[in-house]
Amino acid sequence: MASSAYELAQRLGDEAVRTSVLDAASRLLAVEGPAALALRRIAAEVGCSTTVLYRMFAGKAGLVEALYVEAFERFRRRLAAVPKRDDPLAYLTDLGRAYRANALDERNYYRLMFGEPVPGFRPSDDALVQAAATFAILEDALAGCAAAGLLVDGDPRHFAASLWAAIHGVVSLELAGHLPDDADEIFDATLIAMGIGLFRK
Repeated sequence: MASSAYELAQRLGDEAVRTSVLDAASRLLAVEGPAALALRRIAAEVGCSTTVLYRMFAGKAGLVEALYVEAFERFRRRLAAVPKRDDPLAYLTDLGRAYRANALDERNYYRLMFGEPVPGFRPSDDALVQAAATFAILEDALAGCAAAGLLVDGDPRHFAASLWAAIHGVVSLELAGHLPDDADEIFDATLIAMGIGLFRK
């Protein structure tokens, strides 16, 4: 029998309930598609009443927006947790590997970030600002490389976008099952290839 919103929040805490709801929704979306994002279905998966979902997200549109924001926030936290290093190039490489690790560990959320899993969904301006905060970490890392004299001439922001695109491409191929078993080596080769083009000899 489903718990009431009050009972569930008392037992787990609002943040834990919110995480459980978002994880269940992201999983259903990945496995069954957008039709599975019925609030009653998600509430049943988590073991609560739909009151919980309406209280936290104000409906389906709010839930989808929360999924998008959560995806980028988890991604941002993963990148922000990478320790800074004296060698800016080594730090940038660590960020690239953290990008891939997050994509592999959070596959359902990763697809939410860069695809259109829910037809018609458009993130709000606030959600787009939060998403951009993730990209700022990579921009700052490239700016550090530029300050150290490691980059070829050009705008570090453009280099950051190019590096993001390259990493996103190889990770997306891996998630889709299009890379052979030695995906680790292919990913490292991508980082090396980008380094050849972006960094001074």
